[in-house]
Amino acid sequence: MSEVEGRTLVEDLRAARRRFSVEFSPAHDEDTAARQWRAVQRLAPLRPVFASVTYGAGGGDRGGSVELASRLARETPVRPLAHLTAVGQSAAQLAGVLDDLVAGGVRDVLALRGDPDGDPRATWEPHPEGLEHADQLVRLALEHGADTVGVAAFPLGHPESPDLDTDLRHLLGKFAAGARFAVAQLTFDVEDFLRLRDRLAAAGCRTPLLPGLLPVTSPRVLEVTRRLTDGHEPSWLHRRLDPFLDDRGAFREEGMRVALEDGRRLLAEGVEVLHLYSLNAASNVEGLVAELGLAGPPDPPA
Repeated sequence: MSEVEGRTLVEDLRAARRRFSVEFSPAHDEDTAARQWRAVQRLAPLRPVFASVTYGAGGGDRGGSVELASRLARETPVRPLAHLTAVGQSAAQLAGVLDDLVAGGVRDVLALRGDPDGDPRATWEPHPEGLEHADQLVRLALEHGADTVGVAAFPLGHPESPDLDTDLRHLLGKFAAGARFAVAQLTFDVEDFLRLRDRLAAAGCRTPLLPGLLPVTSPRVLEVTRRLTDGHEPSWLHRRLDPFLDDRGAFREEGMRVALEDGRRLLAEGVEVLHLYSLNAASNVEGLVAELGLAGPPDPPA
């Protein structure tokens, strides 16, 4: 459900002032699913612009993705954004997932080509009856009832792009195919994101671009960032965190401090919506939202 009845997701993003979105991943067992839903219930009153739901490589989490996104649409006031990747699936299978999402009340999609299953650095090979590029998935989503489609953007360039100019042309091609916003790959150097925003502005593109923000609150989360950043962790981050490897509480405090510094810099640079990775828990997101003042307006009185 949109926070303004009838308004599209991209309209919500353009209207947003100092807000957040949040990301969840499908749970793999009942206990994790229960904890995850408690996190959803805690974060929903903070009124994120949307809650995205990730999609496993090769469609491994397809059922869980559709189920969670549909439950968000059905049981909360939060707008769900369903990730969809072309990895390991035919065009017909992808069309079926899109039809299931629309039937479940999910009308917004993040269209991603995706990485090869099991090894993000492996050579990309499309399904024999599938799609080769994200712009094709954008078109397919729109043909199957999606209201708004977003795509990924890469501040340091996609690993397969030979240079940043080529990477920018690919991103602009996804917008030309019908994508209306982009979520940037996680980076801990705010300047990387700002330079990407500048490249888009220089190309005459004002499409909403969201930065990701993940508090590195434990050594395990630091490992997660290696996947989300494609291995691009700045050396300064390790210098900040390594002294606290044997002190869980101090490590968490420093990780939150780094995230807050990045969040304040992004807001000061005019970024209006920060995309927060929840890792299926509420506390870190709640802390960032409170400290940065990202909560949406309360519901009007009945």
